[in-house]
Order: sequence, then C-alpha cells, then structure tokens
Amino acid sequence: MSANQTTLRLTTAQAIVRFLANQFIEIDGAEIRVCGGGFGIFGHGNVPCLGEALYDVQDILPLYRGQNEQSMGFAAAAYSKYHLRRRFMFCTASAGPGTANLLTAAALAHANRLPMLMLCGDTFLTRLPDPVLQQLEHFGNPTLGLNDAFKAVTRYWDRITHPAQIIQSLPAALATMLDPADCGPAFLGLPQDVQGWACEYPEVFFEKRVHRIRRITPDAAEIADAVSLLKCAQRPMIIAGGGVQYSDAVADLTAFAETHQIPVVETIAGRANLLSTHPLNIGPLGVTGSNSANAIAETADVILAVGTRLQDFTTGSWTAFAADAKFIALNAARHDAGKHMASPVVGDAKLGLTELAKALEGYAAPQEWTTKARAQRADWDAYVAKNVSSGNRPNSYAQAIGVVNDLCDPRDRIVTAAGGLPAEVTANWRTLDIGTVDVEFGFSCMGYEIAGGWGARIAQSEKEPEQDTIVFVGDGSYLLMNSDIYSAALTGKKLIILVLDNGGFAVINKLQNNTGAESFNNLITDSPTVPEPFAVDFEAHAAAMGAVAQTVSNPLELGEAFKKAKASDKTHVIVMQVDPYEGWTAEGHTWWEVGTPEVSDKPAVRAAHEDWEATRSKQRKGV
Repeated sequence: MSANQTTLRLTTAQAIVRFLANQFIEIDGAEIRVCGGGFGIFGHGNVPCLGEALYDVQDILPLYRGQNEQSMGFAAAAYSKYHLRRRFMFCTASAGPGTANLLTAAALAHANRLPMLMLCGDTFLTRLPDPVLQQLEHFGNPTLGLNDAFKAVTRYWDRITHPAQIIQSLPAALATMLDPADCGPAFLGLPQDVQGWACEYPEVFFEKRVHRIRRITPDAAEIADAVSLLKCAQRPMIIAGGGVQYSDAVADLTAFAETHQIPVVETIAGRANLLSTHPLNIGPLGVTGSNSANAIAETADVILAVGTRLQDFTTGSWTAFAADAKFIALNAARHDAGKHMASPVVGDAKLGLTELAKALEGYAAPQEWTTKARAQRADWDAYVAKNVSSGNRPNSYAQAIGVVNDLCDPRDRIVTAAGGLPAEVTANWRTLDIGTVDVEFGFSCMGYEIAGGWGARIAQSEKEPEQDTIVFVGDGSYLLMNSDIYSAALTGKKLIILVLDNGGFAVINKLQNNTGAESFNNLITDSPTVPEPFAVDFEAHAAAMGAVAQTVSNPLELGEAFKKAKASDKTHVIVMQVDPYEGWTAEGHTWWEVGTPEVSDKPAVRAAHEDWEATRSKQRKGV
C-alpha cells in the first residue's frame, strides 16, 4: 500500500465486521445495509475474536442466537429469499461440529442459488497446539480439514491464512453472493489464531460502498433466434420460474404475456409470479402441478422458460412436453440457459423480456389456443375448490391449506418444504399476492420449515411488520428440527405454525406403496423396531418452548384457532391430525423418474417397475 495511505490497525475479525457494516445496496431508490445481521452460536473457535468484534456493532448488525447451526443456515436462506437475493445474513459457528452442522444449510442455499455468508472457526494456522479440540486429522495431508467439505456446497470458498487476505477475499465473496448468475453461499474459514492477528488495513477499505445488482443485457443474436421461434409458434407457453421475482420482472412478464396472449405456467419456485385469478395463469407445472398446466405443456410447440433451472419436478423428468417442442431459455446463468438443447438467451429476465417484446411486436398467440388454456384452468380451479373444501371425509393437507387460504391476509407469507406439503401447497394454494409463497423444493430439505419461517419473519418484520409468516410443517420435519419455535418466541418474531400430523413419513410411504412395496419403516405404525407406537404431544412440546399451542380435531376448529392466532402477537402452533392414506391431491401429476427394482420376487414390485418403464418412451432426450 502507498506510504502515505491512512491505515487502521485491526484484527482480522474486527476488519471483517467493519467491512460488512459499511456495505450497502440500493433497493427502490433507498440505501440499506446489504448484510442484515447474522445468526450465531459461539464456541471456542469464534467467541474470543469474532465475538469480540461483533459486540461493538450489535445495533447495526444484529446477531440472532440460534439453537442449531443447521437451522441458522436455513433461516439465513429464507431471509435472503424474502429479500429477493438483494440482502443476506451471515452465520458464524465454532470449529468442528458446529461448523459441520452448517453443511446441509449450505447445500440448500447452493441448490436454491441463495446468498449466505459463513464465518466459521478453523484450526490454528501455526499448528503449534495440534491436534486441537474437535480437529479432524488427516495423516497424509495436514492442510485438509472439516472446512474443506464446504467446497462442494458453496459458490465461493476461502481459508484466511493472513489478515491482509480479506482485502481481496471479502469483496470477492460479496461479489459472488450478489451476482445474478453465480449467486450462492460463500464460506470463509477463519483459523483461531488468524482471527486475532492484527494488520494495518487501508482506511479506504472500510469506506461506505453502495452495491447494485448487475443486469446482464442479452445478446442481440440470441434475442433474434428466440423471436424467430416465437413468431412461428401456434401453441406457445411461458414457464415462469423463481428468477422472475429475483429480477423484479413480474410486471414485465405479466405485460409480455398479456400483450402476446401467451399462457403462463409456474414452477414451484415461481409460485406467486401471477395471482391465481389472472386469466393467463394456467397453473403450476409438473409432478406436483395441475392438470391445466400439464395439459397445455404436452401440446405446446414453443416454450419460453424464464428464470428457471428446469428441475425434474418441473419437467416431469422431461416427459411433460411434446417430443418436438422447441425451448427458449431466458436466464442470467449460462448453465441454465443451455439445458436440453434450448435456444439460449443469457441475460436478465427483465431486460430479456423487454427486448423480446420489442422484437415480437404484432404477434399474438392464436385465440383458440389461449381459450383452450383458460378452459383447462377453469376445470382445475373447480377441482381445487372441491379438494380443499371441508366435508364428511378424513382430514387432509389440502383442507388445511384451504382453511388458511380463505382466512389469511393477501400479503402473509407462506413457508413450507419437504415431504408431502410442497406438492399439496403447490397444487392447491390460490395465490393472493405476488411473491408471498416460499416452497423450498430446490433441495427439498426437511427441517427448513420452522427455521425458514423464523428467517422469513425477521426479514418480513423489516419491511411488512403487520403481516404474518405462516408455516406448514409435517410431523416428520417437526421432529427433525423444531427449536426455532423457541427462537421465534424468544426474539418476538411471531410465527403461525400448522403442524399436520400424519403419523410418520406418509408421503414416502405413499411412494413406497405406489412402487409396489409394502409399507415399511415410514409410518410409525409400520416401523419394525417400534413395539408400541404412540403419538407425540406436539401441543405440549410447542407450549414448552413458549408458543401458544392448540390441538384441533377438524378443519372447522382449525379455522377458529387460526383466527385467534392472526389476532395475537405471539407465536402460535396449531396441531391437527391428517389421514396418511386418504385425502392426497390425486390430480395434476406428471410422470416422475424414480429407481425401481428391475428384478424382484414380489409381483406388485415387478408390475410397478413395468408400469413405470412404460412411460419412459415420452422422456425427452437432451443434455
């Protein structure tokens, strides 16, 4: 650095914290800190140095004390998802098992392309006290440790081996987390001695900096190729993914569809791109989709996929479309834009739709096609209305979803993940407002629900404090990770949690039965090592963690309990048993590829394998 450059002598940990505190982002004309704070569990690997540094900024970078490092990561992911990837939280964990607990959360953020910064303790760089508490020793490679495992589940990874290194590493991590194409989690391994080492940092490194999310302008030739396909389309369709919201392109997508009268279907991540009442919203697509969306998908000739990575639940393992359908993929990430021989348009969704609209002026889809799509949606709406209605039948997920849908505020945020609820919410939820649904199915991760709800509520409290965050969770996910009920109650971040108890992992039991196997080890009553099955008292458990808890017997009672929860400022947990066998949404499914036994002495298993394989002929062959 220059001899006359002003410097500050700080420890590595102090410099990291000071840098984060001075990073801002421009959102809707206002400047706000890009880092909203953090989640932390302290241990010997982070409390002496990083803890000391964070103490001084607790008013501007609030530190939420988590109960489990994995759930902290889930909460951070949900926070960034609420803020449309424009803001992030950091997670700090000690060396060893605390950091290891973050691996699953890092994988979830990576799969969902969500920013999250992990600041994790590491063994001593000097190695003088080796082996230290919680160190993993690799006899032939002393540089290899637990933190190296994060290389597979992060977009940016570094181990800080000298205090000056963060001058390069921190901006690079931040750039990765805010990049629309490469967005994902960043990991910094912080050796315990290096955290406390001091360095003369240039004062300019800590000056306020305002970031903006880059918008990539699509290539003119790629736009021209896409337009030539669309102009010839007789049965065009738009797949709207989560990237539409991240690009702030919902209005642009809606205007594009309306101008050209092109039907729109939504991915799981793209739910709530359009209101359920919009005449061009034909429904969710794929394995957990709708009859309406899947019906037009299988006959569409040109498909414009916007902001989606086209995972198998969206594409029905690539059986949902006509064999000769042409794809156009508009995506900021080159990796996603080139999938399955699509005509790529690498660029920002908002800019890309604008350019496509200019070049497509005068084109409209044939009225017959759009009318057919709307008729399909009307039929699906009638099915959903019947499916979610209460009546003289067993309690179901769909009925619980219907009750909440009828009583919640349009801006309330819905959070769910893993098990049967993502399918049921995707198929049956009728969107009341844009961007209000978080169905985590990029990683389909059990345990995200309550933790993600807490993170979403923290974010929502910053922007829409009068609204509620509503969590749908099954008994299996609840038992896996529930401690953030206590976190929510402790921090005053109200959640409304619906625990729908079907006695085990019922959706996997359903898959087990559908593939010809007998029920085994999924429902508690079918577990061979359980001599006397019994139900968990979820109400008592939730109450013990500070929630107002209530058990209800049917959807009518659920509605009354939900009204009380809405009127309260406390976290509420409402428990209802649902049938593990009946009440599943039976319509709207495409084929889904799962591995079935080619050889079995069980006739039902052989028959299921043959039936599964018979549909494979529809599978699109691509790269």
